[in-house]
Amino acid sequence: MGMNIGFLLGLAAVVFAFLSSAIKILREYERGVVFTLGRYSGTSGPGLIILIPIVQQMVKVDLRIVAEDVPSQDVISQDNVSVRVNAVLYYRIVDPQRAINQVSDFREATSQLAQTTLRSVLGKHDLDEMLSQRDKLNEDIQSILDSQTEAWGIKVSNVEIKHVDLDTSMIRAIARQAEAERERRAKVIIAEGEQQAAAKLAEAAEVLARQDGAMQLRYLGTLQEIGGKGSNTIVFPMAGDLIANLTAPRSGGQS
Repeated sequence: MGMNIGFLLGLAAVVFAFLSSAIKILREYERGVVFTLGRYSGTSGPGLIILIPIVQQMVKVDLRIVAEDVPSQDVISQDNVSVRVNAVLYYRIVDPQRAINQVSDFREATSQLAQTTLRSVLGKHDLDEMLSQRDKLNEDIQSILDSQTEAWGIKVSNVEIKHVDLDTSMIRAIARQAEAERERRAKVIIAEGEQQAAAKLAEAAEVLARQDGAMQLRYLGTLQEIGGKGSNTIVFPMAGDLIANLTAPRSGGQS
């Protein structure tokens, strides 16, 4: 009796092992690359998958988007500036068969390719372009990676440069350059203002010169403005020809 119970338990264990190796359940985001006697025989899933034990094996593949951190890379820009750059890479598997059969480790291969591409692309640009044109650089890197990983059944959807780290000496040099640029712009603005003011003054002088009494009215208006400020003593220069005009006898009057 005890021997029969042991036999039944052993048989049950064999049946359970057989069923567990034969029946697989894949989630919605998973696919199974099936090999029959070592040869690729198809891609299955999601849902219930039944395999022939020993004869068939299956490799699970996750189809969700993977966010891969690209380690910091030492890059020498086109203008010979040494920087450290890191990025993040977003990709997913679109062809499980090629991702398993065409490359031994698609994650490691994609990561290494992203590192070399990051150094290669950024090394062709100046530091100013790295800092101001990140969107364009991201698109260039993404396009290169996507074309090279297509044979592996991988789609690179996005690449984002996260940080561009500079040496302390280079940061100080950039700060001095920015300060000098601001001073240059300030001087240009002041010079343009002086030029515009001189042009307006020249136009005003032409208007005053065309009318005989215009200058006298301008003097009187200036005196009124000064007098309204509460000054007790007013020293006001007056041209000799203006005095002569004011003191000259009017035509038709008494001498």
